[in-house]
Amino acid sequence: MSGAAAELVASALIVLGAGFALVGSWGLVRLPSLMERLHGPTKATTLGLGAMLAGSVAYFQLVRGEWSVHEALVALFLFLSAPITANMIAKVHLHRLRLGDAGAPAGPAGAPPRPWADGDWATFEAPQQGSAGDLAGD
Repeated sequence: MSGAAAELVASALIVLGAGFALVGSWGLVRLPSLMERLHGPTKATTLGLGAMLAGSVAYFQLVRGEWSVHEALVALFLFLSAPITANMIAKVHLHRLRLGDAGAPAGPAGAPPRPWADGDWATFEAPQQGSAGDLAGD
């Protein structure tokens, strides 16, 4: 591949990634509730950064003829940490809403149901008999 074509491919990937990152950042600022705001950085911005990293890999490989491990390490860390972080933020947000935290506004879907009388909210607990989501009494 010629130098100009390789630079064009790398530039296109970087601009595409920057566009996705911009859309994701805009969603983070503009969406109304925390649960909706999670989609901006975890979906669009992650995809944008992945495209920018692919553009960097394409530039160093096609133009300079060098392999770089840095981009692979950044991508690995990003794609492992973004979903875990979003999951933890969502769990804390749902926990705060279920406990009736006055500082957390309810989203468009309304407040989640309160936990059963002697239960606590966690994703690793099976629903108790008679609670919402037990599938037997719903």
